[in-house]
Amino acid sequence: MNRLETDIEIGADGSVKLLSPLPSWLKPGRAHVLMTVESMQGQDKPKRQKLAATPEVIAQRMAALEEIRKLDPYRDITDPVAWQSEMREERALPGRD
Repeated sequence: MNRLETDIEIGADGSVKLLSPLPSWLKPGRAHVLMTVESMQGQDKPKRQKLAATPEVIAQRMAALEEIRKLDPYRDITDPVAWQSEMREERALPGRD
């Protein structure tokens, strides 16, 4: 069992939003959570942590984009509108001619 201490934002609809990035050990999905709630009414909002990519991560992303450019996955598409219609599996609405 791991421990995470963070602030959350509770929405009017009852949703809960973490105000910090997910730690590496917490994977997206379901988790059992035990909460201790401490009211922050009247207190200043904590500043959100800015996320910044490292130069190494940026270089990896740029290399991946360059590889995709080289693959040119859309090279066979001669009619983009027809291709989009086909991908969306468009069909005529009933009662419309």
